[in-house]
Amino acid sequence: MPFAIRELQSAYKAYQQFLARGPPAQHARYIFPFFAGSYFAYRRIDVGRVTEIARSISNNPSYVDIGCGYGDFLVKVRQLLPDATGIERDGGIFYAFQVQKPDYISLMPIEGFSLSVDAAFVGWMEPGQDFRRFVAKCAKCVITTFDAGGQCGINGGCEYEEFGYQRVAWWRTPSWIDVNAELMNRYYTPSLDAEKKEDLARLRTAHNFWYVYVRPNVADRVRSGLKAQLEKEEPVDRFNFESVLDECGFHYGEKLPALASNQKLWEVMFD
Repeated sequence: MPFAIRELQSAYKAYQQFLARGPPAQHARYIFPFFAGSYFAYRRIDVGRVTEIARSISNNPSYVDIGCGYGDFLVKVRQLLPDATGIERDGGIFYAFQVQKPDYISLMPIEGFSLSVDAAFVGWMEPGQDFRRFVAKCAKCVITTFDAGGQCGINGGCEYEEFGYQRVAWWRTPSWIDVNAELMNRYYTPSLDAEKKEDLARLRTAHNFWYVYVRPNVADRVRSGLKAQLEKEEPVDRFNFESVLDECGFHYGEKLPALASNQKLWEVMFD
């Protein structure tokens, strides 16, 4: 992501000051997602879904995480797909803080990526950017997350139908902003009394959507593979940071009263 070095250094100083306060475990990944997490909230089941989608296309799938940053989500995917790779445009995020770049992350713009892959993951696209056409040139399947509160490409476009894909499934999760807001209200805003905190909690929503786009010739395989994965999905198999999602009221399978839809969080809807 294209941040100026000065901005990165200022943010990193605030991040270090936050850690020095000894905050509860895992709060940093949602308050400083650039350094300690990702710009979308996820559970282990999301990793399982994404990797199984890739496997439904090929027994030995090629997978690339586009705009992977430090590789927080990619590291989890590689536990199941060891050959998964990532590309990141801004090498400064590694060099500015002397973070060792893993050899499975390449530094390049998406425009310079020319390999064909079975699955491409796009977890974040800077507001005002739109590199979908470059992603569409390389992937049989695109799994993308986007924040309905504003994060998307030019003119708000996150869809891939215009590039010859069809959407086969989607599910809703909280965005990191949703979790951040709840954490700040609960733990870091002393002026709020208990009643006000409860009022705000009742208004929480989940703005992040995961869309699965595929080329028509692999649609049936991907749909079947994802359905098979859901049948064996075990929500009790969790990452340690999932406890923060629970304490903020974003449980697996929860319905949020503030949403008009009856859809549950992490419930997969098939098109």
